[in-house]
Amino acid sequence: MQEKVIITCALTGAGDTTGKSEHVPVTPEQIAADAVAAANAGAAVVHIHVRNIETGQGSRDVALYREVTRLIRESGVDVVVNLTAGMGGDLVIDQEDPLKPVDGTDLVNAHDRLPHVEELLPDICTLDCGSLNFGEGSQLYISTPDMLRTGSKRIQELGVKPELEIFDTGQLWFATKMIEEGLIDAPPLFQLCMGIPYGAPANPELLQTMVTMLPEGAQWASFSIGRNQLPWVAHSALLGGHVRVGLEDNLYLAKGVKATNAALTERAVSIVEGLGGTIASPDDARRILNLKGGSGVRGA
Repeated sequence: MQEKVIITCALTGAGDTTGKSEHVPVTPEQIAADAVAAANAGAAVVHIHVRNIETGQGSRDVALYREVTRLIRESGVDVVVNLTAGMGGDLVIDQEDPLKPVDGTDLVNAHDRLPHVEELLPDICTLDCGSLNFGEGSQLYISTPDMLRTGSKRIQELGVKPELEIFDTGQLWFATKMIEEGLIDAPPLFQLCMGIPYGAPANPELLQTMVTMLPEGAQWASFSIGRNQLPWVAHSALLGGHVRVGLEDNLYLAKGVKATNAALTERAVSIVEGLGGTIASPDDARRILNLKGGSGVRGA
């Protein structure tokens, strides 16, 4: 187990979850309030998506990111801010006419996925390290090697730490190649994402295999979705990783008991401490991950 375990709380995501739980934050005020609550509960890092205020669907609106980060900063609560840069990779195709994108497609180039990162300069932003058949039907997430090299180079120029989102072993292979090419600064930070259809299944033996594939000196975390989220805190911590919880990935604290981000974070603290671990503070996280900023958002 790590000397100090970093807890990330993924606050809202972009999935169709707002109708399933009243606790999923939508507005900038709600997202920022949940960030503060999660930080007070023990999260060193908050992972942030934003949502269209009227529809509740995921958004790439820079103004919404600006408002969330402003509110977090003005709260006076110390937390490391991790902004998603994964939006803009969705392609939904017509099964009969595959060259024709249909409703739900939001596909832009690598640079156009980063304007909020360029403006706000968070400590961390995500980089989804490959393409994926995303669930049933005809939706794909698109992140090609050319896109990834372009995006990682720009993130490196900005001085932001990329969190390398890994949904399967081939993506881990390619992320390691980018490190070898000098596109990712040390220490690399990996997030091993398990149980998302149809990437790596939530299998502890597979997690252990993926951990053995990580390059020397890497920092890493792992999570799984749904009912596997809280058991995965233990799996990840015991294998020497950091952990992630939050309403992006799981809406329940127990069967039939809807969760909040703060409650999921508190449960993660209990699990890690019950295993004999120590929870990392935001400053611990900055030291462990060699982050350049000290206030969560350096340019907002």
